[in-house]
Amino acid sequence: SIYEMFGNECCLSTGEVIKVIGFKINKLIASICDNNEVSQFSAKVELPLNFPGLYKVVADKTPYVSIEEITRKVSIGPTRFGHPCFYSPEDIKLSNLTIKHGEQITINSVEEVNGTMAVNCGVVRNNQSHSFTLPLSQEGKFYECEDDQIYTLKEIAEWKIPKCRNRIVKLSNTLHTWDSSNPLPENFDGCLILTPVYEVQAVMKFRKDIVHILSDLDVEVKDITDCYDISSFLQPLSLEDVFERTSKEFPMIAEIMEGPSGSQKPYNLLYTGKEIVIYKKYQATRVLASEIRSDSPKRHFLIPMSYKGKFKRRPREFPTAYDLEIAKSEKEQLHVVATKAFDSPHKELFSVSVGDQFLVQQCQTSEVLYEGRKKFIDVLACEQILSNTYKKVFLPMYMEGGFVEVIHDKKQYQLSEICKEFRLPFNVKVSVRDLSVEEDVLAAMPGLQFEEEITDSYLLISSTSSPVESWEIPVYRLNMSVHLLSKDAQTVVPPVTKTTVEEISEEQYYMVRRYENQTLHPPPRPPKKPT
Repeated sequence: SIYEMFGNECCLSTGEVIKVIGFKINKLIASICDNNEVSQFSAKVELPLNFPGLYKVVADKTPYVSIEEITRKVSIGPTRFGHPCFYSPEDIKLSNLTIKHGEQITINSVEEVNGTMAVNCGVVRNNQSHSFTLPLSQEGKFYECEDDQIYTLKEIAEWKIPKCRNRIVKLSNTLHTWDSSNPLPENFDGCLILTPVYEVQAVMKFRKDIVHILSDLDVEVKDITDCYDISSFLQPLSLEDVFERTSKEFPMIAEIMEGPSGSQKPYNLLYTGKEIVIYKKYQATRVLASEIRSDSPKRHFLIPMSYKGKFKRRPREFPTAYDLEIAKSEKEQLHVVATKAFDSPHKELFSVSVGDQFLVQQCQTSEVLYEGRKKFIDVLACEQILSNTYKKVFLPMYMEGGFVEVIHDKKQYQLSEICKEFRLPFNVKVSVRDLSVEEDVLAAMPGLQFEEEITDSYLLISSTSSPVESWEIPVYRLNMSVHLLSKDAQTVVPPVTKTTVEEISEEQYYMVRRYENQTLHPPPRPPKKPT
């Protein structure tokens, strides 16, 4: 049987031995649905896994009848996606704990406990996590919990479509403007039923790459697992698999089986068949930055702390008085100019005109007369800058106006200095480009907003043939497979590390912000007008 996949022709000869290493969703067939049912007028459309947009998963109304069925059909793993949540309509009585009906059960892992296969679970009560195990033999009705996270189609395909089931998703954010090539209707914001089309991933004895075989290929096969030495096949590892190895196993030599796409260095050097040294795994800090521009789409970057360029400050914009209170610092007094007029409903508070300038001081409470009654409200104390004097004024904290920062600081800053001395978000422009790289992509930006510091997982690698420099590669944003070679690394100490500014897509930007903000409490909402 001869077939072509991704432009590569592959021949499966009679007697060829293939080791199946996994099943993967190759594409999705989508149908528009109403009330979680396929519309009879809905045409089926084919969506690639990189189809743009962010989606919310609609909880499946069909229950699972046992924990064993969940482990068989649902993806459970060590990453942030692999912890599905369920609830039981009945109480589950354990030896030391009773799981109440409707209580959210998070499944963290599958392992053997006292000779019996079980799942490690957790429930949260009064902000405290309680851990327990459930055997795979545990029966009952287990329903999916509602999921308020957003996902790309690729993430849904990898983690959120149970085996032998479809998945309903709701479009949360299109991210891109609609055009005629989009298979979905213009301004579509409804639900889709996704039906997966699988491919088989396999390795062959005399090939060093991963073979992708569509699941509908018409070929007869026979299972010979029990009578064949499968150790003679290569064992492909993803970057996540490599990262899960213990630190003492590094450095290691690997050969790339599937390289990443992209012309950006070092990705263009990571091609199939290349041998690399993987020196170590670690967490590294990046600053998430976005291009400042009024129209979209904006470009987004992850900037390493080793970036050698310098920055000058750019004015920040503040939509409310509340934002001024958040942005003020002890290091310097915040000086702003009003860009929008505001008429105060209280004679005790100040009415703002366009062009008024203020020095921001602090938040306090003030007594005002509101509909004949005295009330205390939060206000922002400021000094209005007049021609030759200052006037103390109070702005209501709920005031929706507009302010632009006046910058007096002409100093040039390193990235680390900004993170140490100022509160993010912070606006800048590159004043001295990074001369250690051929092209500094940040230098071409008219302005950048540093949004937050994030921590991410990286592997440090170099080429075995010419180890003159080493590179950091992101574990969770790079599609790459390797197999380990039984060679010892010639050098344990990596050469000079080249850290690069990584440009990320809008979907990746939302993902990075989502993960980083999961552990943070949302900022308090601005005060509302008194009622």
